[in-house]
Amino acid sequence: MDANAAVIASLVSDCSRAAMLTALLDGRFHPASELASMAGIKPQTASFHLAKMIEADVITMEKQGRHRYYGIRNQEVAHVMETLLSIAPPVPIKSLKQHNEDKKIRYARTCYDHLAGRVGVQVTDALLRMELMEDVGETYQITEQGEAFFTAFHIDLVETHKKRRAYILKCLDWSERRHHLAGALGNALLERMLELGWMKRLPDTRAIHITEAGIAGLKETFEIDLTILAEL
Repeated sequence: MDANAAVIASLVSDCSRAAMLTALLDGRFHPASELASMAGIKPQTASFHLAKMIEADVITMEKQGRHRYYGIRNQEVAHVMETLLSIAPPVPIKSLKQHNEDKKIRYARTCYDHLAGRVGVQVTDALLRMELMEDVGETYQITEQGEAFFTAFHIDLVETHKKRRAYILKCLDWSERRHHLAGALGNALLERMLELGWMKRLPDTRAIHITEAGIAGLKETFEIDLTILAEL
């Protein structure tokens, strides 16, 4: 039997559900009240939509005491959402706050659990330029030189490969219209840069803040000059 694509299509065709799914692309778990606020709907309405998405297996719910938290089911769901965003018309900007948030999101953000946006694409380009990865069509492939680099960067490739998910994925970046590194390796790379203090997650947004240490580290390690990139 063919998969019922209409069920998934109907989920994202609703503006409120699409808004909540987009918010969940930050890879974190959120309570219904927070997602309701992000979607501009009442908590009761959000709970109804969340139940629909759990039933369709696109999100998951975790309980902590009396509280319930919701998150994207897996990388595959996030990948589909990011692809849909890449072909969707832009949301009209109606305020300075929206403009500033949009600028931050496009510059650097999380796409589920890996780095996206202009900085994410630049890091991926650098890995290819430095011949640490190869573009082999539908995915990327780590080179022998790349294995040595990631090991020196304190990323355990053996453990990363053991994770129950795709090892390396090419994810189409909705704002850059180009691919960035995703999958278990993309997640490990982001986590390592967060650990180094190069980047910081921001509350209530998918935007990622690049620190002064990150500006220096990205330039030294990947030859990415963010002082120039930020002006483009």
